[in-house]
This record gives sequence, C-alpha cells and structure tokens, in this order.
Amino acid sequence: MDLRKLKTLIDLVSESNVSELEITEADGKVRIVKSSPAAAPVVQAMPMQAMPMQAMAPAMAPAAAAPAAAPVEAAPSGHVVKSPMVGTFYRASSPNAKSFVEVGQQVKAGEAICIIEAMKIMNEIEADATGTVTKICCENGQPVEFGQPLFIIE
Repeated sequence: MDLRKLKTLIDLVSESNVSELEITEADGKVRIVKSSPAAAPVVQAMPMQAMPMQAMAPAMAPAAAAPAAAPVEAAPSGHVVKSPMVGTFYRASSPNAKSFVEVGQQVKAGEAICIIEAMKIMNEIEADATGTVTKICCENGQPVEFGQPLFIIE
C-alpha cells in the first residue's frame, strides 16, 4: 500500500469518531486502531505473501512516525477554509489564467477561490465565509489532503 494512502487513512481515523479501520487489498491488509484521543493511531500491516521483516520495517517506520513528527503550529486567527477532498490544489483555472484570489483580496461566501483536481475532475472550491484573504496556505500544484487548510479569511 502506498505510504501517502496510508497517511491519509491514519489522518481520517484520527479526525473521526471511528476507533478502528481495517482494509484488505490485493497487496496486503492494513488495520488502524485508535487507542485514545490523545494517542496516535496504531497501524498494523499484514502482507498477504511471505515478506522478509527487513523489507517491511523501513516502510512502516515513516508512516507510524508521520503524525507525531508534524510540528505544532499556532492556531491561525480568522476563518480557515479547509480542503473538502484529497487532490491537487490550483490557484487558477488554467496555467496562463489569473489566480482566483490573492492575499488582501475581499471575497464573498460562495465565490470561487481555487480548484482541486481529483481523479481528473476539476472541482471549484468556494469561499464559505465573507472577508479578506489573509493567507494562502498551499502552493500551486501542491497535493492536498482532506481537511488541510487552504486559505485563511478574516
């Protein structure tokens, strides 16, 4: 299983009320168990075929350490517009087009502020609050996760 996919699953479990998640695919089986609200979820991967432990250990170590390694940032002031899906963040409708919004620009609730490409579909993301864009949290073309901050509006 891809490490990005595994990290996404860990993030989803940690942010939800689900205490346990088990997924079986052709290349293996993953079980994520959330032990308590303060502790990071436990990930267990069980390969379908016999696999040497040396090959499995390096793949599991970064995934298990990823949630704990994230630096703690100060809570941003203002309204945070979060990504409603996993995909690729774009500030404009095409490479040559002008960005939907810039820092310091006024936006209204319902106004398109970016695009997230998911599964070859371009999804316009709208502002869910009226105010001034004070921060753009993602770079153009950057992959984003579900719930990741995209903009801060005050």
